[in-house]
Amino acid sequence: MRIEKRKIVITGASSGLGAGLKKYFQQKGDIVIDVSLNGEDYAVDVSDFKKLKEVFNDIYMEQGEIDMLITCAGYGLSGAIELLKEDATKKQFDVNFFGTANACKYAIPMLKKNGKIVIISSATALFPLPFKAYYCASKAAVDSFAQSLRMELSKTNIQVTSVCPGDVRTNFSENRVKEYDTNERYGKAVELSTKPTEKTESRRMSPEYAVKKLAKICEKNHFKPRYIIGKQYKMFNFFRKILPQSLMTKITTKIFYKEG
Repeated sequence: MRIEKRKIVITGASSGLGAGLKKYFQQKGDIVIDVSLNGEDYAVDVSDFKKLKEVFNDIYMEQGEIDMLITCAGYGLSGAIELLKEDATKKQFDVNFFGTANACKYAIPMLKKNGKIVIISSATALFPLPFKAYYCASKAAVDSFAQSLRMELSKTNIQVTSVCPGDVRTNFSENRVKEYDTNERYGKAVELSTKPTEKTESRRMSPEYAVKKLAKICEKNHFKPRYIIGKQYKMFNFFRKILPQSLMTKITTKIFYKEG
């Protein structure tokens, strides 16, 4: 147990990786403020920027300065680009990107001088996948945002990093909004490429492993700009750097575009 309790705000702490991190820090003796759709402390949709701002104002009034912000809130959307509804694709960015960006915006004035911001992106920010375009794009935007924020705060002692985990065996896949609408262009490929199977689930990292890696990153004194969690995703990143984009796209398509 720590003598001095840290104050840590986690968005999306009611499930998945956020819930795992919440448990970890509470066991360390820290004060964790859960800001989630079903949050124990603050129940709010992070895409509602007005209510989210009010929440952060309330946190500051109640807790004063905070030590760390960890942004875990987000969800997945899958489907063919041409067939997805505009409201659904807008919601994907409102939650994943703007929910993250606004949480950081509202937290910065509350952070201690040596505060930390840990932004959870995704390995798909670096490796786009077929039929998950809007999710991948939203996470790529989150990663890019993190790098810009890191630069903007580089003259302060506030540290910023982006964390890109690969697939984890949480309820994320179950909660993903799946649209299997198709036409003659795709046939069964939309469903086959995005529907979770026992085989794909078995390849995912355990939540315990992912949370352990995430917690280790959060505890670092000095952040790298970006961390990738998962050995196979680190390998993919290595090949992404040395292979031509056209070849990397062909390889990714062959692996993830399933026609049956």
